[in-house]
Amino acid sequence: MVENARSLNFATGLILLIGMAYILGPLYLTLATASHSYEFMLRNGLAWYPGDQLVANMARVFTETRIPVQMLNSFLVALGNAAATCILSVLSAYAIVYFRVRWAGVAFALILATIMLPLEIRVITTYQVASNVFSPLNALLDVTGLNDLIAQIAGAPLHLEGSVLNTHFGLIAPLVAHGTGTFLFRQFFRTLPADLFKAARMDGAGPIRFLFDIILPLSRTSFAALFVLTFLSGWTQYLWPLVGASTPDMQTAVVGLARLVPDAEGTVPDIPMVMAGAVIVSIIPLVMIALLQRYLVQGLVLSEK
Repeated sequence: MVENARSLNFATGLILLIGMAYILGPLYLTLATASHSYEFMLRNGLAWYPGDQLVANMARVFTETRIPVQMLNSFLVALGNAAATCILSVLSAYAIVYFRVRWAGVAFALILATIMLPLEIRVITTYQVASNVFSPLNALLDVTGLNDLIAQIAGAPLHLEGSVLNTHFGLIAPLVAHGTGTFLFRQFFRTLPADLFKAARMDGAGPIRFLFDIILPLSRTSFAALFVLTFLSGWTQYLWPLVGASTPDMQTAVVGLARLVPDAEGTVPDIPMVMAGAVIVSIIPLVMIALLQRYLVQGLVLSEK
């Protein structure tokens, strides 16, 4: 029987231990190296055992770098990305599933197309739009010939300018354009009984009350899961904050960590301080995961009851 297969249990346990060592090994090496001095690292390389300089290296991160300010930027970007994605996703999925929207399948297909075009692929066009959010309107005025008419009346064509670069909104908005959340909520809503909406209408509940009193309480586990994923995605973003923010005070913590490594050849970076910065930057995501994981477990227990 499977319950008495000791060899299978041993093999699965061994695979689990190997996987844990593969995942936790670099984390331990980061923490151990962050607890030694720069001179120790020059003599011995990366450390495999803890030292006594962890607090001192963390203090240097707060006093000698812009990581604290950049961590605040990362938190605002990650929180804004998670909140906006969750709200837009649940509303769009709610409209697609429960409303008689013409061409709902086409709209859902277009939303899913954003998954096949991640931000890293469209970073150039995203930068162009972020540098002037009115560029599509300016192009439309040129194509339709309205600018010629405006030039005849006003003496000059209309050209609007508005940049969101080096702003928190400019760092958040491109990250929200993703259809994963809509797909997640749509699939969840389709698993709910069809008679649920009919029963709510018989009780006098309109679409808004049905959403807030029935759909959202049932979706809190999916909501929390999507919030965790999008928060981590916003926190670990590197390419777009590097392109969309040119000043150190507007860049995120991940970009700030990369900036701690000097570009000059032959210069040995202060690896212990960089590792200490990585430990500090990892604290907020770990706390967020711990809090929402507890909420997820509570939601699953309540749903089973």
